[in-house]
Formats: sequence, C-alpha cells, structure tokens
Amino acid sequence: MKILIQAPEIIDIQSPFHQQQKNVLINNGKIAEIGDKNYSADRVIKAEGMKLSIGWFDLGTFIGDPGLEHKEDLESATKTAAAGGFTEIAVLPNTAPSVQSKNEISYITQNNSTRLVQVHALASVTRNNKGEELTEMIDLHEAGAIGFTDGLKTIWHTDIFLKALQYLQKFDGVLIDHPEDYWLNLFGHMHEGINSTRLGLKGMPRIAEEIMVGKNLELLAYAGGKLHFSRISSGKSLDMIKAAKKKLNVSCDITAYQALLDDSVLFDFDTNYKVSPPLREKSDIEALLKGLKDGTIDVICSGHTPHDAESKDLEFDLAEFGMINLQTFGSNLVALSQAVAWDVLLEKVTQAPRRLLNLEIPKIGVDEKANLTLFDPARTWKLDERTNFSKSKNSPWFGKEVTGKAVAVFNNSKQWIDSDIK
Repeated sequence: MKILIQAPEIIDIQSPFHQQQKNVLINNGKIAEIGDKNYSADRVIKAEGMKLSIGWFDLGTFIGDPGLEHKEDLESATKTAAAGGFTEIAVLPNTAPSVQSKNEISYITQNNSTRLVQVHALASVTRNNKGEELTEMIDLHEAGAIGFTDGLKTIWHTDIFLKALQYLQKFDGVLIDHPEDYWLNLFGHMHEGINSTRLGLKGMPRIAEEIMVGKNLELLAYAGGKLHFSRISSGKSLDMIKAAKKKLNVSCDITAYQALLDDSVLFDFDTNYKVSPPLREKSDIEALLKGLKDGTIDVICSGHTPHDAESKDLEFDLAEFGMINLQTFGSNLVALSQAVAWDVLLEKVTQAPRRLLNLEIPKIGVDEKANLTLFDPARTWKLDERTNFSKSKNSPWFGKEVTGKAVAVFNNSKQWIDSDIK
C-alpha cells in the first residue's frame, strides 16, 4: 500500500530536508520518495501545518505487565503509545516479578517482529527492585535488556550503585537512576513548600532529590561509567548535572508535565496530579525550561504511570503516585513549544533516547525504513472513553480539551492512522 503524506514540515536535524515542506511517499514500509511532486498513492494524508519526524521514543514507560496487568498490559500499552505518536517504548522493570531474568525480557520483547510499536526491556539493577542484591546484568544484557534501572525506585544502596556502574562498563551499558532519598520523602505526598503547609500535607523537599544527585555524581567520578538520571525536578539538580557534564558521562531526563505544572494545581486535591517526583514551584519550571534550551536536559519522557481506580479514587494521602500521559504527551509538547523550539523538543524524544541506549537512529531519507511520527500541533481533541486506549484513566486531562495530537505513526512495515483523518 502506498501512502502519501502531503506537505508536512519535516523535523529531523540529520536530514537534508530538515524544516522543509515536502511530500513523503511510503511504500511497503519504506520511504519511497521525498520531494515536491504529487506522487500517486492509494491513500493521501493532507498534512499541511503538521510536523513529520522520526518515530518518537519514550524512555521509561511503566505498564505493570507482567503481574499488574489490571493497570496496563503490553497490548493496551502499545495501542496507547501508537495513538500518542510513539513507535518505540522502553518499559520499566517495576512489575511482578520484576524484569530480572531472561524469561521476563523474552516475555516483553517476543512479539516485536509483528508489532507496530517496538517494546524494549529495561532490566532491574537489583532483585525485586529492593536495592539489596545485584541481578545478573551481563546475562540480562545478552538476553536483550537495553538499559538497567530500578525504575520508579531509587538505587539507595551505595555499594550496589558503585558495583552496578563498574559491571555495566563491560558492555558500555547505562545505569538509569531515579534520584530520591527515601527517608526524607517518607510519608510525603507533594512538594514541600508554602502550598503543602496550606493544604496540611507532608511535603517532599527538593533536597531529597538533590542529595542523591550529588552523591551519585561523586560515585560516577570515582568509578567511571555511564549514568542517566530520570525524572529530574529541581533546578539545583540540573546545576549539578550541568557542571558534571564537563567531565563525566552523565545525562538526564524530565517528564514533560514537570515543566508545565506547579504545585498550585493541588488545591482541589485531584489525585491525578499526585506524581513522583512531585510537582514543584514556578521557579523550578523556569529552571527546567532553561535546561531544555541549553541542553542540560537530554530527554523528555511521558512519565506514563497507569493506576486503576482503586489506587487513585481515594483520599489524597492514600492515593498512588503517577499519571497516564502517553496519549496526551503531544499536547504537552505544544505547551512547551511556547518556550522551546520544536527541533529542540523533538530531538529529545527521537534521537537522544536512542543514542543514550546505543540503539539505531532512524532517518528520513529515500530508501530508509519508515519509522515516522506525523503530529498535528493545532488539532484539538479530548481524551475520553472513546479515545482512550489505556486500561487506566488517571489523567488530569481526562475529559478536557487539549491541543496537539499525533495523527499517524509508521514502523515495522505497519501504520496507525487516526480514525478522524479523512
């Protein structure tokens, strides 16, 4: 089947067509033509005003499969990712059991040959993500794990952290850590500040993140290796990472919503805004936007963390942390584009995560495999019962009109095209 994408703006800094409006013809999973001609096709997508990039990649999607499939399973996650504009996702190991053997990696990746959205396994650093005993990381790497992390949990044990850095150097592996001092955040529910005091909720201070960032940078300087910090939320954390980048192999990511929302949205006690790390203050948002523009922040993630109603429809202090955000991620990018250029934003969701994980980076060129995302930054829509592909509904944008939507993805000789596209 020949599909013509008519007149999108191509956003791909490695392509000679970067920031140009061109017609792109896809035939049997490959880019057959790029140019100004109106190529004949079986289907035409009128894409003027839309942006065409290489397929989006989400670094650190939580889905709960195996073991917690009632929150999200592999099938619902891949459908949700495709509708959100992603052609590849790396899934966190916080499952039951955690991703700590060849069996779990095989379970996650075994259907990739027939999937539109490729699912990559991030394996556990410690058994059951408890931080007490290292997994067989070399074996897991050989089985297909593309990175190592305890996911939503911090690697709190200093000796374990140090040894993990050393082991991973044997195959140039990356250690991904969610920096958080467990004890400082214990019983916390939101950012520690004026608003937590007003609401009468125990706070989670910035220092809980900053202490771990500082300590782990010292360990990286001592042991060497490759370290990536996930879900950074503090301006001081970014300052330390920026300084360390001059001499260490360190990188970081943020969730898209972290640079958009501050803790004032919690005055209605909407548990969909309860996330970890917590939404902080406007000064932190300003620091994150600066970090996006100056390159301190390497990757932008969705932060997709689905929960069933029994985990979220509770009093605020009893509810779990996290929101779903794969499908609304594009609308987050539209909001971020008010402060950060589109080519900068899209590089952080396309090339940067793949480069971090030593994966092949797709290209937009003739005869290249079509691994593409078509995004309409002007399209308004609602995430609701009809449009939501996730098993969970814990989104602060559920039922609300948002702007910006992925309208098509192409990968692995397959495609998903929004049903509203005529």
